[in-house]
Amino acid sequence: MDFKDRNQTRRRRLSRSFRCAWAGLTLVVRQEQNMKFHLLTAAVVITCGFVFSIPLFHWMILVLVIGGMFALEVMNTAVERVVDMITEEYDPGAEKAKDIAAAAVFVYSIAAAVIGILIFYQPAVKWLFL
Repeated sequence: MDFKDRNQTRRRRLSRSFRCAWAGLTLVVRQEQNMKFHLLTAAVVITCGFVFSIPLFHWMILVLVIGGMFALEVMNTAVERVVDMITEEYDPGAEKAKDIAAAAVFVYSIAAAVIGILIFYQPAVKWLFL
């Protein structure tokens, strides 16, 4: 195999991995109610960012928080699907694993809400009491 063939093979693998990742993301968005809620919340937060003209640094924080929330929800969904695939009957250990994965999303969402309050409190107060 020459250099050109190896590069084409690598590009095909890379392209396939992106297609698989996109398929997984669209699956989560279509099938998971919580992801739809996170998308709606992100849209509201982004809209508020434009309305309040937040500074670039705050945008950077919001992008990280929103991306982290999406990533955690995707991982939570993956954990739930794997646990469901492995255990067909009720298993307390399986339930605990799913609860713990959901707890990670919950903890992060609390932190995200606090960050949102810290970023938007002053601009919202100024906007309300012009």
